[in-house]
Amino acid sequence: MSGEKTVERSAIVLAGGFSSRFGHDKGVLELADKPLIRHITDAIDPLVDEVVVVTNSLERVLKYSQVMVANVKFFVDVYEASSPLIGALTGFGSAHGKYSLLLPFDTPFVSEEVVSLLFELCQGKAAVIPRWPNGYIEPLHAVYQTKLALEAAENALTEGKLKVRALIEKLQGVRYISTIAIQQLDPGLLSFFNINTPADLNKAITLIKQSK
Repeated sequence: MSGEKTVERSAIVLAGGFSSRFGHDKGVLELADKPLIRHITDAIDPLVDEVVVVTNSLERVLKYSQVMVANVKFFVDVYEASSPLIGALTGFGSAHGKYSLLLPFDTPFVSEEVVSLLFELCQGKAAVIPRWPNGYIEPLHAVYQTKLALEAAENALTEGKLKVRALIEKLQGVRYISTIAIQQLDPGLLSFFNINTPADLNKAITLIKQSK
């Protein structure tokens, strides 16, 4: 994070998955006449000071940069191991915001209100992470204090751990927010809807048609 002035808010979009259930890169799949990855970057661009997209190859950087409208910075994973923790580590090390929103690239319905709330709740905290009533957490739909998260990710990786939960376990002062509270802003909790399969894509198409 050296060399540039620190800003308040960054967004880190993880785009390193292999899209195995689609057979080709789902980031450039068309959803409502827009590439899937553009849905997320366009939605969060007005809410942050910078958007960082982390992917696993220069080939995908080139592919995604050709479809972008928002001002996006691209970075390739610092290590070859396929893991969200590697992507998060790369993002936290590249972001200049004091706080960083971490999101997967295949969640086209992220709520602006929810994002704003997470940033607000993260003031003075190491992280703010949504949590479902059953205890399941959403570490890839969360806001982190960038410097602390980077240190935690590096420490987790040093121990050979590749899950984002290992990063969280090393943070002191994590705030959890119930999805029940988030539901007040996002009634359908569509912020957490991932497009992993062709069936998910069809559902997303239906949701967009219904919203119109």
